[in-house]
Amino acid sequence: MAPKRKSLKRKLEHDLVALGSDRAKSPQPLQNSPPPSSRDFSAVILSHVDLLNSPSSTYVTDRAALFRSLHALSDLAQNEEMVDDMVKCGVVPAVVKHLEVPIDDDCVCGPYGYEVEKKCAIILGLLANKPEHQHLIVDAGALPYIVDLLKRHKTSSIISPGLVGLLRRLADAITNLAHENTTIKNLVRMEGGIPPLVELLEFNDRNVQKAAAGALRTLAFKNDENKNQIVECKALPTLVLMLRSEDPTVHYEAVGVIGNLVHSSPNIKKEVIQAGALQPVIGLLSSSCLESQREAALLLGQFASTDTDCKVHIAQRGAIQPLVGMLKSSDSQLKEMSAFALGRLAQDSHNQAGIAYHGGIEPLIDLLSSKNAFIQHNAAFALYGLVDNEDIIADVIKAGGFHNLQDGSFKAQPTRECVAKTLTRFEEKIQGQVLKHLSYLMRFAEKGVQRRVALALAHLCPIDDCRTIFIDNNGLELLLELLGSTNLKQTGVASLALHKLATRAISVPLGDVAPSSPTPQEFLGKHCVNNPKLSDVTFLVEGKRFYAHRVCLVKSDIFRAMFDGGYREREAKDIEIPNIKWDVFELMMRYIYTGTADVSLDIAQDLLKAADQYLLEGLKRLCENTISQDITAENVALMYQMSDTFNATSLKHACIMFVLDQFDKLSSKPWYGYLVCSIVPDIRKFFSTLLGKSSSADS
Repeated sequence: MAPKRKSLKRKLEHDLVALGSDRAKSPQPLQNSPPPSSRDFSAVILSHVDLLNSPSSTYVTDRAALFRSLHALSDLAQNEEMVDDMVKCGVVPAVVKHLEVPIDDDCVCGPYGYEVEKKCAIILGLLANKPEHQHLIVDAGALPYIVDLLKRHKTSSIISPGLVGLLRRLADAITNLAHENTTIKNLVRMEGGIPPLVELLEFNDRNVQKAAAGALRTLAFKNDENKNQIVECKALPTLVLMLRSEDPTVHYEAVGVIGNLVHSSPNIKKEVIQAGALQPVIGLLSSSCLESQREAALLLGQFASTDTDCKVHIAQRGAIQPLVGMLKSSDSQLKEMSAFALGRLAQDSHNQAGIAYHGGIEPLIDLLSSKNAFIQHNAAFALYGLVDNEDIIADVIKAGGFHNLQDGSFKAQPTRECVAKTLTRFEEKIQGQVLKHLSYLMRFAEKGVQRRVALALAHLCPIDDCRTIFIDNNGLELLLELLGSTNLKQTGVASLALHKLATRAISVPLGDVAPSSPTPQEFLGKHCVNNPKLSDVTFLVEGKRFYAHRVCLVKSDIFRAMFDGGYREREAKDIEIPNIKWDVFELMMRYIYTGTADVSLDIAQDLLKAADQYLLEGLKRLCENTISQDITAENVALMYQMSDTFNATSLKHACIMFVLDQFDKLSSKPWYGYLVCSIVPDIRKFFSTLLGKSSSADS
C-alpha cells in the first residue's frame, strides 16, 4: 500500500509582506486593503529572493533578517496557489544556498540557532508537495546538504530545540521529495540518507522519530535496494519497539514502515517476524488509531502469506476475533484489510474453524455485495478457504453464502474466477456426512434455513440422491412454496433452482419423458401414401379423395375402432373426414405409413390436434417438439393451455422449463403470478416423474 502523504498545506494567513528599506520585516497582514494581485505577490517573493541572494546574506551578518525573510516565504509556500510563482521567482536555488553554509557554534547558540535551516527545510518540503518540483529541488543540490544536516545531531555538542525542529523538518522534506519518485528514492540512498534516518528512530523526541519513520516508509515503498539497506542498518528492532508505543502516531508510522518493507519481500518478512513483530502487530488490531488498525490488518495478511506455521501462529495469538470484528466496521478500508488478512488465514485448515467460530461467515457473505471490488475479492477468497472445511459448508449454506456467491454481481474477473472455484468446491463436498447434515437441516431447522438448504441442494445435490432429498425429504415442496410466493425475489431464486435441478436430472431428451408405443411398429413406406393401388378405403377431405389401406390404419386406435367396431365406417368405401385440412390429414397419413413426418411450425398446431384426436402419440411428440421451439414470453401461457387441451406432455414440460428459466423476462408480465400458481401441480407431477426416472436410470 502506498504511504500516506503528509499534508503540510495550510491556508495563507496574510496577503502581503511589508518590506523595510534596509531589511525584510516580519510578515504582517494588511487590513482594510483590496485583495493583492499576483503581480504584488511576485514582487514580494522577488524581494525576499534578492535578500537571500545578496552577498551580505550570511550567518554572521544578519541571521535575524534571513530568518524573517525565510519565515515569510514559508508562510507563502503553505498556499498551494503560490507555489508555482515561488518556483518561477527562483526561490529554490536561493533557499538551497542557505542549507549548504556550515554552521558554527556561535550561530547555533544564538537566538536563531538552526531556525534558518529549519525554515529552508520547511519551504523545500512544501514546494515538493507538487511532483513537478521534486527534481528541480534535487537538481539544485539540496539532497547532499539535507543528508549532512541529518547527521548534525551526532556532531553537535548541544541538542537544542532548534536542532530538534530542524531534524524533524529535514525528514519531512525527504518524505515529500521522494514521494512516488523512484529516482529520488535511489538518490537519497546513494547520498547516504538512510543510515541517519534509521538512527533518528531512536532520537529522544517523538516528533523526530515519527518524521524519520515517515521518510523511511516512503523510501521503502516498492524499492528493494532501499528496503535491504534499511534492514541492514538494524532498523527492525527499533521499529518493533515503536509498535508498542502508546502514542498512536508513533506506532502508525512504525507499522507503515514495516508494511512497506515486507511487501513482496519474503526474506524481509521472515526477518521482521523473527524480530518479534507478530504480537505487537496483533495488538494494534485493538488500537484506538484507525490507521494503525488498517496497517496492522494488512501486515498480518502479508505475514500470513509466508507459510503455514505463520498462519497458525497469527490465529493462536488472538488475531482472528478482532479481524472478524473489523469486517463489520463502517470504514471501507478497514473492512478491505481485515478481509484480506482473513482470506490468507482461511487457506489453512487449522484456522477455518476458528474464523467460523468467531462469527466470520455472515459478515464475509455480506461483503460479497460491496460496491468495492477489492472488498468483494477478499471476501470471496476467504469464503473459498472456508468452504474447504466440510464442517463449515452447512453453516455457509445456512447463512445464504451459496446463493450470494451464485447470484452476486462481481466486478473483477479474478473475483469471478474465485467464485467459480468456490462453487465447484461446494459441489465436490456435498456428499457423505455433509449431505446428511444438510438433509437433516432441511427437515428440522427453522423454515428460512430449510429453504436456503433446499435452494442450494437443487444446484449441488448428487443426481443419485435427488429423489431422496426432493421427493422423500420434502425438498421439492420447499421450492414450490418459494415459487408460489408473492415475493418476486423468492420466486426468482426458486425458479433458478428448479430449472437447475431439472436440467441436471434430465439425462435423456425431454420429449422422451412421454411413454413410447408398447408394440413394435411396421410401416408400408412412402410409396403407398395416397396410392390407389390395393387401396381398400377412401377418405374424403375437403372434397378430395385420399386412398388408404386398412391394414396400415390400425396403428391408430381410432381407425382400428372405426373398422373393427360397430361404426358405420366399418363397411363404408368412402369415409368423410370433417374439420381437418387436406395438408394436415395428408401429413398425418404420411406419418402412419412411414413412421416419420417433417413437421413445420406453420402446420404443427393443427397436426397436434389431429394427432391427439386419432391417438397418435409418436406424431404428437413430433408436433410438440416443433411447437416447443417457438415458445416465447408472449405466448407461453397460450402454449401451456394448448398442452393441457391436447394432453401434450412434452409440450407442457417444455413450457414448465421455459417458465422456470425465463423468470427475468416473465416476472414483469401482469399474468405471471397467476400462471405460476396455476401450473404448480403440474410442476410437482413433472419433477416426481423426472426424479423418479433419473433415479431408476442411475440404478
